[in-house]
Amino acid sequence: MIAGDPVEVVLAAYRVGAFPMADPDSGEITFFSSDPRCILPLDAGGLKVSKSLNRVYRNGKFRVVVNTAFEQVVAACASDRSIDNRSWISSDLAKVYGLLHARGHAHSVEAWLGDALVGGLYGVAIGGAFFGESMFSRPLAGGRDASKVCLIALVNRLRARGFELLDCQYANPHMISLGAVEISAQAYRERLAGALIATRAQLFV
Repeated sequence: MIAGDPVEVVLAAYRVGAFPMADPDSGEITFFSSDPRCILPLDAGGLKVSKSLNRVYRNGKFRVVVNTAFEQVVAACASDRSIDNRSWISSDLAKVYGLLHARGHAHSVEAWLGDALVGGLYGVAIGGAFFGESMFSRPLAGGRDASKVCLIALVNRLRARGFELLDCQYANPHMISLGAVEISAQAYRERLAGALIATRAQLFV
């Protein structure tokens, strides 16, 4: 577990561009800062949405809500993807995010199909910056594209509330296909500094 007040330690790390990850074997929590850094631009052309995905989003197949099942979302994100793709979200780190959520800093976006949680994402909001942490979907339960729908909802929410930065940390083909880009660590720190003091940004909720 993180020494001291884990909420304040983690928030301080985010403010300087670092983020926590736990070793899948030892559970030890370490802070990282990637270079290049992956972000999803929040301007009108940032998020890339295919026609088919836009139809899924607009047809209301999923009920998309915020902060109704935060712990369930984190638990789903913490599941190992495969034997070669194990989760960096340890039980201790999940508890830290639970504390962040309880204090109003961490938030989840959820996709429901009836009474089943079939997709979601979560992250941390500070000022006008949102630090995306992880997402999941359950296609076998009818949740194909559910995490992407949650991402669309997140971007729309951030835009409406005047947020200036959506941090994705590390690039991967999935996020790049959705419009994420890589920038240098220096450029990221400059954007982060501006976002943290953004006067236009409203509360996430």
